[in-house]
Amino acid sequence: MFLLADAAIVGHLGTPELAGLGIAGAVVQTAVGLCVFLAYGTTASVARRIGAGDTRGALAQGIDGVWLAVLIGSVTTLAGLALAGPLVALFGPDPVVEEHATTYLRWAFLGVVPLLVMMATTGILRGLQDTRTPLVVAVAGNLVNIVLNVALVYGLDLGIAGSAIGTDLAQLASAAALVWVVVRAARREGAPLRPDLPGVRRAARAGVALVVRTLTLRASLLVMTYGAATLGAAATATHQLAITLWTFLAFALDAVAIAGQAITGRYLGAADLDGTRAMTRRMVQWGLWSGVATGIGLAALSGVLGPLFTADPAVHDLLVPVLLVAAVFQPAAGVVFVLDGVLIGAGDGRYLAWGGVVVLAVFAPVAWLAVALAPPGHGLTWLWVAFGVAFMGSRTAVLLHRARGTRWMVTGA
Repeated sequence: MFLLADAAIVGHLGTPELAGLGIAGAVVQTAVGLCVFLAYGTTASVARRIGAGDTRGALAQGIDGVWLAVLIGSVTTLAGLALAGPLVALFGPDPVVEEHATTYLRWAFLGVVPLLVMMATTGILRGLQDTRTPLVVAVAGNLVNIVLNVALVYGLDLGIAGSAIGTDLAQLASAAALVWVVVRAARREGAPLRPDLPGVRRAARAGVALVVRTLTLRASLLVMTYGAATLGAAATATHQLAITLWTFLAFALDAVAIAGQAITGRYLGAADLDGTRAMTRRMVQWGLWSGVATGIGLAALSGVLGPLFTADPAVHDLLVPVLLVAAVFQPAAGVVFVLDGVLIGAGDGRYLAWGGVVVLAVFAPVAWLAVALAPPGHGLTWLWVAFGVAFMGSRTAVLLHRARGTRWMVTGA
């Protein structure tokens, strides 16, 4: 919702601004996405300790993850501010688009620390089987984000910079609320709040495999953004809308996967293999039918979504076939996200890392060929077809192969 709000508000500034948001968004999402283990890994580890009956230890481990988020976020912010210009230039955008992208990116990097803290604290609460608190904070944070973005972009006429500043402030408020909840829980259980350096190091080592897994997935999405950028500003802006809508639906489908992370960790922590297998089967069914539902909805709305974000008719025309392609692959996405969540909950990060390498090796050349061989005017659609067939298809095969076996079903806290 943060991304959708930014896209809608920035999109009405103009196509160059929306294209700039697309490039900057891809960079900052990659930087932040590499740290998704702060949420996913924390959810799994906390849930395992909850399953083993060690609530104090679960919270202590989660607090170490929060301190790790602060450390990584600080380093990422400093590096991002220094490298914002060169990072945008790697995509080879038009000069006007490059200026907007660099402006947004520099401001966006200032919000990385609170965003990573949000991820870590959300992971703790999910591991504790509390999904209501993150929901309340997310809804409130998104409402604040919309109000601030409109006020800063249009009220104070700050342009694309106002969108990034508003999002930074909303993320800061959300992070503060989640930290407050986690600190209260830690004090109630007598868990330490100070950083435990061995614990922080353990959290970092445990996240390495998930970083590699996420790096390969983000690399695939960067391949998409680069391919779209070579097709011009209209294609880049269209891709930004399409990937934002796809990400929105991905996170909706990921709700089942996140439940899978928490429940898998808890069942394996309690050494319940039969329960783990039964849960996995049910989650896959839920993911499949959720994907069917989101695919039908996306296809039905494909012709009316464009005007909500931009007045550019060229973007409207390009967007419809791309969304129809994305709709076709939603059922596969539902299954993929669920199995990914189950294996993360099981702590099977090493397999996910190698699986990500395989997927990237399959997808990158197919994406390049799609753009190079596409008929004029259809490059973006072909790129998304390659995304569905080569990226989603290979991920489905890799994850189904693992889930059928038992090597990932390791029990204990």
